[in-house]
Amino acid sequence: MSQTPAHFRDQVSTLTDDGLKRKWIYPKIIKGKLYKYRSAVSYFFLLLLFSAPFIKVNGEPLVLLNVLERKFVFFGIIFWPQDFYLFALSLLIFIVFIVLFTVIFGRVFCGWACPQTIFLEMVFRKIENWIEGDHNQQKKMDMAPLTFNKLLKKTLKHSLFFCISFLISNVFLAYLIGSDKLIEIITEPIKDHLSGFISIWLFSLIFYLVFSRMRELVCTVVCPYGRLQGVLLDNQSIIVAYDYKRGEPREKITKGQSTQSGDCIDCKLCVQVCPTGIDIRNGTQLECINCTACIDACDMVMAKISKPLRLIGFKSETEIKNKTPFSISKKIYGYGGLLAILMALLGFLIIKRSDVQTTILRASGTLYQIRDKDNSISNLYIAEMVNKTDKIIKFEIVPEDEHVNIQYVQKPTTIAYGGSTKVTFFVILPQNIIKKYKTKIAFKLLSDKKVLDRFETTFIAPLNN
Repeated sequence: MSQTPAHFRDQVSTLTDDGLKRKWIYPKIIKGKLYKYRSAVSYFFLLLLFSAPFIKVNGEPLVLLNVLERKFVFFGIIFWPQDFYLFALSLLIFIVFIVLFTVIFGRVFCGWACPQTIFLEMVFRKIENWIEGDHNQQKKMDMAPLTFNKLLKKTLKHSLFFCISFLISNVFLAYLIGSDKLIEIITEPIKDHLSGFISIWLFSLIFYLVFSRMRELVCTVVCPYGRLQGVLLDNQSIIVAYDYKRGEPREKITKGQSTQSGDCIDCKLCVQVCPTGIDIRNGTQLECINCTACIDACDMVMAKISKPLRLIGFKSETEIKNKTPFSISKKIYGYGGLLAILMALLGFLIIKRSDVQTTILRASGTLYQIRDKDNSISNLYIAEMVNKTDKIIKFEIVPEDEHVNIQYVQKPTTIAYGGSTKVTFFVILPQNIIKKYKTKIAFKLLSDKKVLDRFETTFIAPLNN
């Protein structure tokens, strides 16, 4: 082997042998079958990423993550802070899904669906190859002294990098504040939206540095997902792996010489195409993002030397070692069952979610009032209604018990879109029907004779002697 297990795990692939300098990665691009599939998936996600904030469903963006106003929109459905339990449950489902997906397929999300990988490999890397040439030409240019041609190409490349980063920054901001607000920032004077203007340029600089300088360091150093592999993967997980049983021992091809070596000819093409600079033949490594570039490279070599394909492929350790097919383990059944339960619970809660959430409390510092005039008891309450819909709601409060009367102190009749309204009112009960100190009373919130919410409170009254 080119590196022994005791050696390669002690060295980061993006550092020089002395560990003092960064080793710049110049991956070779081989447009094999999997690369074409990955390109199609990437273009779909790029289209979705750029269009989602601008597509309107029920008058709302397809996706909005407005943290400042605490407003979140998914597929046209608005979620407010009162729906935080749904957000927490959704986050838990996402985590369980990622765990389940990683247990089965490893880090394939990183190589095929992660925005960082999609933008770097399918946008910025292609621009770099178009301007500076292939990986060998890029390496020679970086090592060569500064000339007018080099300066021109570098200036053009980084100018395009920043322009695309600026575009990504605008779209990213649209996810946070909404497309309408973004258009206002773009079209109206800068002085009216100074904070938004600064945010756009700040995000542009961050994205530019990520895609022009940090690159694979985001995957290998910043992102914590790669480190999850060590605790989530097992011998049954299907990952991008080298079939060492078939490939070893490695030996270069010598014309006319017949050997008993494995299928791997040690061409190192799998290393040359790796965007994180690792050697997949050394086994599972946290730097591997399962982009499948090494599979395309190895298949191309195997086809040329008339050997079976998939020396490197989607395989599990058990499949390589024992030649047994993939089987569902108890761990997968466990995570799958938990995910199904959580998704069913989320679906139920979304279906049962009311358009208006009402909170009713007794007015501070009050108990009950005795009304001698009509021999009744009253309690003072304050109810707050939060509108979760995308329209203004007209409402009325109706008690479910026919003996309960309402006398309003403050009586608004509408709730603004995305807003809340407080209603102050007395609840009056005849003293002769009161049987205990605390009585449960319930109300319906109606809009156009439709019940939007039901809520209840406790009515306090003195007992009849």
